Amino acid sequence: MSVKMRLYQVIGRKAPTETDENPPAYRMKIFAANEINAQSRFWYFMHQIRKMKKTTGEILDVNEITEKNTRYVKNYGIWIKYNSRSGTHNMYREYRDVSLNNAIGTLYSDMAGRHRSRSKSIQIIRTATVSSKDCKRTSVTQFHDSKLKFPLPHRRIRPATKQLRSTFLANRPTTHFH
Repeated sequence: MSVKMRLYQVIGRKAPTETDENPPAYRMKIFAANEINAQSRFWYFMHQIRKMKKTTGEILDVNEITEKNTRYVKNYGIWIKYNSRSGTHNMYREYRDVSLNNAIGTLYSDMAGRHRSRSKSIQIIRTATVSSKDCKRTSVTQFHDSKLKFPLPHRRIRPATKQLRSTFLANRPTTHFH
């Protein structure tokens, strides 16, 4: 079972000095398991983009961003960059889920299963909610049919109460209903 990923907004800047008393602040949206991991990933990316690191900078704020409505299924498009054994690759993936955090968790487990990539080697570039007509992947579009049904062909009718249950029965259970 993988760790649930959460979306954090991390705001940080270079520590003020006598020459630069008010350095610019940088905001980054980062998927991480907790706030500490989000701060660590922030410094990892800031060291790549700007000449900043944890010892010369400061974190101003860390907030968790939550989705407003997680009651219905949405299509998510995710652009990623990941390091494999042979090199660095860009990739676009689509997932269908009720929340972006769950879709990202599915992405990490899917990438581990299909490409053997570790979570540290995956960088999420961009995420978006994709409308049904713009979806490309068949794993997502196969669920867009409005008449889609999931039949339950072989069900076993359970007794209503514990008193009606018996340990041994003389006949096999009826599992096929029309």
